[in-house]
Amino acid sequence: MSVEKVLVVDDEILMRRFLQESFERFEIAVQTVQDATRALYMLNDEQFDVVFTDIKMPNMSGIELLKRIKGQFPQTEVVVMTAYGTIETAIEAMKYGAFDYILKPFSVDQIEIVLKKIMERQALVNENRYLKQEINEKYNFDDLIAKSRPMQSILKTVKKIAATKATVLIQGPSGTGKELVARTIHYSSERREQPFIKLNCAAIPETLIESELFGHEKGAFTNAVSRRLGRFELANGGTLLLDEISEIPLHLQAKLLRVIQEREFERVGGEKSISVDVRIIATTNRDMIDAVKKGEFREDLYYRLNVVPLILTPLHHRPDDIEELAVYFVQKYCKENGIEPFAISNENMEALKEYTWPGNIRELENVVERSVVLGYKEIEVPSDQMSLNRPYSDDADYEENMDLSEQALKAGMTIREMEKMLIFETLKANCWNKTKTAQMLDISIRTLRNKLNEYRENNEIPEEYSYTLAAVC
Repeated sequence: MSVEKVLVVDDEILMRRFLQESFERFEIAVQTVQDATRALYMLNDEQFDVVFTDIKMPNMSGIELLKRIKGQFPQTEVVVMTAYGTIETAIEAMKYGAFDYILKPFSVDQIEIVLKKIMERQALVNENRYLKQEINEKYNFDDLIAKSRPMQSILKTVKKIAATKATVLIQGPSGTGKELVARTIHYSSERREQPFIKLNCAAIPETLIESELFGHEKGAFTNAVSRRLGRFELANGGTLLLDEISEIPLHLQAKLLRVIQEREFERVGGEKSISVDVRIIATTNRDMIDAVKKGEFREDLYYRLNVVPLILTPLHHRPDDIEELAVYFVQKYCKENGIEPFAISNENMEALKEYTWPGNIRELENVVERSVVLGYKEIEVPSDQMSLNRPYSDDADYEENMDLSEQALKAGMTIREMEKMLIFETLKANCWNKTKTAQMLDISIRTLRNKLNEYRENNEIPEEYSYTLAAVC
């Protein structure tokens, strides 16, 4: 977008002529008037992108005109001009919404600089407006695929609670769309124009998660060279998504409970209480009742989070959604790759519905994308016999690529030593991703962290893993 039309307001005829010639030189349409009253008449009749106004004028000052313009025509930018420049005048002009402030006399180059700034700001505003529209369209009830009865029930609840401030706990296996539901709640609420901030509790080291949540003051700990805002402050007025909430350490759960109850907290190393207005949405792929019974999650925090429970079922329990999702992903990835969309045959669709989809929606999307980019005219359905935990084609490949083989096992090796070897080899196979490793070993990520800390404290980390582990942990 460019500046196409400008109104000049100044009681000095020479200044009006100078500005008129300057704008015409930039091929910008320009109108000039000698006082603020006539300027308001012009603004009521025509639309102007920018008004350049003097401050010292008879009858009505430029500051008063600025207030009127911002009240009646908020999209119009205002640049104030004066030969009597003071800091106080500049502050007052900016306070009432002036885009910029220039001192007389000024050059044509200065005018050009101001116009470029205005155009840059207009471009950012338009881009921001476009992105918000895109987000609102993407996370819209109508675009949430929910044909099955379980998802229809979820959607009905989401519509009821979106406009409220209620805390929501979304439970379900990985890949079932928990984050998508959380974003839909936010962008369908009155907080849609405010921040949506996400924190993956399982991905943050235990020593840093408190700072990530609440921020810290300068000098609060080693390397805290400046103040840092936490996720709660960043989400003020909006929504905070706490992904994998079950992995928050016990000693921080009490602090989180306090924030939810009292809406205030202190930064790490700080003493001042900070009040926030944040809606909490939490997600987990664990059985929270079981975590509470095992003492891994506070019961009082669980009930604070579980105001509105939403439970997403695995994809293979929702065959109607499989059909809708498969068609949607085919259209999406064919369009992205410039490929003519293909229809899914009845036989292919039945095969999709019969597969168990251990990776849920995420796995279905990956399978469809792979089939599209490889040029298949139907979706290649995985076999139920393919192990989710063994990415290689057969047993020989698997043993060749895993260091944990029969040769590594020795008679007399203790169960503890075998466990340690299994943990490190599984970490290595998963490129040192602790979340995937914990899932593959069927243990909680907290248990995995505790094991690694124990090995580190006892100097039991094998030399071949020590460098890599230090780099990623």
